[in-house]
Amino acid sequence: MTLEPVHMHKISELAERIDRSFELDEPKTAADVYSLLEELKIDGKVILKAVDRLFRGMVRPELMAQGEDPYPVTYACDSGSTNPRTYDSGLFVDFCHCGLAATPTDLDVQRCRTIVCAAYSSSQRIAMRAIAGWETFDEGLGRAKLVTIAPDELKRKAPDMVHSFAMYLAESEHMLFMKDMLEPESFFIMDGPLYPKQLMYWMVLDDEEVQIRRNNDARKILQNYIDIMDHFLEKKRPVIGFVKNPTDVQIMDSVRKKREGFDLPWMLDSQFFRNLLSPYKVEGQRGQGHEGRNSKTNGKNGKYNGSRNTYITYTNWFLQPNRFYERMLNGTSPLAAGDAFQQELRHKFSPEGYALCFFMLYVPSTDVVFKVEAPYGLIKDDFLRMQITKKVLFDLSLHGFPLTLTKADHLAKIRKVERQEIDKFFENMNPDISYNDTRWGKFNEV
Repeated sequence: MTLEPVHMHKISELAERIDRSFELDEPKTAADVYSLLEELKIDGKVILKAVDRLFRGMVRPELMAQGEDPYPVTYACDSGSTNPRTYDSGLFVDFCHCGLAATPTDLDVQRCRTIVCAAYSSSQRIAMRAIAGWETFDEGLGRAKLVTIAPDELKRKAPDMVHSFAMYLAESEHMLFMKDMLEPESFFIMDGPLYPKQLMYWMVLDDEEVQIRRNNDARKILQNYIDIMDHFLEKKRPVIGFVKNPTDVQIMDSVRKKREGFDLPWMLDSQFFRNLLSPYKVEGQRGQGHEGRNSKTNGKNGKYNGSRNTYITYTNWFLQPNRFYERMLNGTSPLAAGDAFQQELRHKFSPEGYALCFFMLYVPSTDVVFKVEAPYGLIKDDFLRMQITKKVLFDLSLHGFPLTLTKADHLAKIRKVERQEIDKFFENMNPDISYNDTRWGKFNEV
């Protein structure tokens, strides 16, 4: 045993020294901050504004699940990665394998795969024979490609960059590859954010040590995401990015900059929304969900009296038209990243149509906050916005998490035994191994 009772006792004493009295003020602070989000401006720019109106809704999963699925055919896209591998030769490499899952299950759709290998070396001596086009395999149902980052394009961030290139190119290319095979009246879920935010950041950052803006594959990725949005906007078909672990801080940062007199206890936006959406902490909460008003909010002091398993809460949709990553981007879509270095990105709709919209959900049974993103070109339509919201709530009511996204994760996952086998393909190189690899390796997931 590492920690004995005497050690735990001292840890408890240290914990008691941390003042937790601010929790009594959280509900009022959260509600007051939320009122600012109807239209949040910084330096005259709208950072965030409510689509239609501000509200907080509540649904009871057992009632929601008895209703009709707004989109019985659902697709979800996800990719599995080896994670960046480094070798004693100085090579950095990552393999990403992307697949599409369907509900009801469609084996023809799920058989199609896209594999991208991204590689980087600071030396010119390592030959990497990248090709312009795609190699096909599995009777034409699979595609594969090697892409490289030139030695003079990176002096740091090599693991992050090979991962971003492999993941974003595999996912965007697979969605474009599969788009014409999708059922017309279907719902599409992307795993994670709607846009490649990490890549967008490095494309606009004026950093002498990270010069990927010159890389044609990086620019191709941005164009791919615009082409994907064009497809869904043109067809008026719903597409969302389902963010499982939101880590954004922009709303809390913006509220602090307004200096409205709040002593904000939260750094992450998700921490704020968890408090905002918890009826246990918000007095007088009245949720108007898709199945109607929830009577269990009429408990003592107006607080919710039901079990944590009996409801899901959510916000209205928000439009986020300006400023990712402080002042480096003037918008929230890849178009803004293209504008930053005068790259012409083809697009069929006005830039506003690609702006990021989102709403937040809180599932008390697991104490988890999710973020759902979609382009404004879809969300500005009242009926489509309502249907997208209803679909997400329906899926969470049935399974606690979108079933099709779970299937996509299982489909795309590269297991540990497969990652070890891939290492063997590099016959004359040895993987870089740290002490932590030998110490903790046996605890890694299968």
